[in-house]
Amino acid sequence: METQTTSEEKIKSIVQSIQQEQKAITTVLFIGCGASMSELYGGKYFLQQNSRKLKTALLNANEFNYAKPASADEHCICVIASHGGNTPESVEAVHNANQWGCHTIAITHEPTSDLTKEADYVVTHAFFESYATKAAKQKVVTEIALECLQIFEGYQYYEEMLSAFNKIDDIINRAAASVMETAKKFGQTYKNDDLIYTLASGPSFGAGYSTANFIFMEMQWIASPVLDSGEYFHGPFEMTNSGTPYILFMNDGSTRHLDARALEFLQRFNARYTVIDAKDYGLDQAASRHVIDYFNPLLLTGVMRVYMEQLAIARNHPYTKRQYMWKLESY
Repeated sequence: METQTTSEEKIKSIVQSIQQEQKAITTVLFIGCGASMSELYGGKYFLQQNSRKLKTALLNANEFNYAKPASADEHCICVIASHGGNTPESVEAVHNANQWGCHTIAITHEPTSDLTKEADYVVTHAFFESYATKAAKQKVVTEIALECLQIFEGYQYYEEMLSAFNKIDDIINRAAASVMETAKKFGQTYKNDDLIYTLASGPSFGAGYSTANFIFMEMQWIASPVLDSGEYFHGPFEMTNSGTPYILFMNDGSTRHLDARALEFLQRFNARYTVIDAKDYGLDQAASRHVIDYFNPLLLTGVMRVYMEQLAIARNHPYTKRQYMWKLESY
């Protein structure tokens, strides 16, 4: 049976229920491991940029378990994600958060998984149905962040965010359908590389982190340092030479200048680069200028998925192939 993505209205009712129980929420923590942690980045970024009162952080689940934040108490909402709902560290994080008095929201593709058993609330997301659903976890996370801001503080662009949520899936699917030929070229260009640098900025840094750590390193065994486009000029650009391989995510929004500056340097020194630019796919047709930043990572994730599939084909290395994961009983 296909897992349904929890509606925005249901997410709103979850946050309202928490408010009815505890009006003095001061902190929203986003907790996970691996790809799930990276997909929480957008929600953390949204609150970081817009909240004047709510504290927020993105934490690895096991770090949360072993190094309890002082803010993890009855005034805290913990949003804890695991795709399959069986990541032991994340399951333990739900348990610990409950023990510490936090309000827990589990996010998973598997609604009856271990992650959900102790959680106060469960939010589910689709995944396999389309390229847009590859970003469904990020979407519900950002919806949770939006409702936390709206309910506990108020947000002047709330309706513009809701409008963009209603349109973004069509934009992602159209974009993914349009890039097959460029994705095949990408696969052929990078199929023999054992190193690819990944550059991203602002709201899309989580998408860059996911690409580097999970698409390149986990799924293809390609080393991939992930760099913030702004930080690139404060040390890492020394590694740029003719032919050095890069992939650059370009935002349509506030931090675009950082990405464009990095691109100019890559061009200047003849690096071998691929750009995935949100502006090429009409993101502004879905999101207003006030909220467009927060929809970049959803779009870039959908497009990058096509690139990932074609890279795996070109390398004759299925993206489900692993050396250690799922093969060792403990590590």
